[in-house]
Amino acid sequence: MAALFTTIGLKAPVMENTLTWKKNQVIAHRGAWKKKGLPENSIASLKEAIKLGCYGSEFDVQMTSDSILVVNHDADFLGIPIATSTYAQLLEKKLSNGEHIPTLEAYLKAGKKQKGTKLILELKPAKVSGERDLQMTRKAVAMVQQLGAGAWVDYISFSYAMGEEVLALQPGAKVAYLNGDATLEKLIFSGFYGADYHFSVYKNGDWFTKSKALGLTLNAWTVNTAADMTWLLDQDIEFITTNEPELLFELLQNRK
Repeated sequence: MAALFTTIGLKAPVMENTLTWKKNQVIAHRGAWKKKGLPENSIASLKEAIKLGCYGSEFDVQMTSDSILVVNHDADFLGIPIATSTYAQLLEKKLSNGEHIPTLEAYLKAGKKQKGTKLILELKPAKVSGERDLQMTRKAVAMVQQLGAGAWVDYISFSYAMGEEVLALQPGAKVAYLNGDATLEKLIFSGFYGADYHFSVYKNGDWFTKSKALGLTLNAWTVNTAADMTWLLDQDIEFITTNEPELLFELLQNRK
């Protein structure tokens, strides 16, 4: 099988059961950046999330005008609009630690150097066109497959269509929806892995019991206070995305 993938120019897939993911609920939002003053969505913040032992490190993917996939949350990079600028133009500025804006390729390669922390890839819809969003989705999935990173990567998006496109391109991929406006029944019908909603959504309704009955996971974002973290942990939530992973680890340690 590995020889076949080499022949066609792709990385042989790594089976997820050969990797050992950290067994905790902690997902570092844009990497672990806040405590040490690192740039969000940087390779450095990814490495810090890995060092902390987070289950996952979340990051945001967007596409330049010349179709290069880059890692950045906002629609602009230090004032340079991503969707209408070339990758070369983005290289004119650097993050505060001296890094250039990471490409998706560089980020995945860095993440694959370890086998404990998941890479939670958020596909960011651009305010250009739905077709462009799907084009970016196809390129992102192709990059994941090309690098043999499928076992490391879970996908999330505010766009239902982009999530469905991932599932069509990579059957069996773990995809969660972010927008908070879909029922668990709709998600499971579409093949989603779970809901990834703002924590306030879960304050209303029977999300926790129902999700477990349906076999879906729940993640809550962006949870930064001990009170909110404790409430979610009391509900036995699967994952919590936070800017304060150190605080969440402290709470988890105190619950043992």
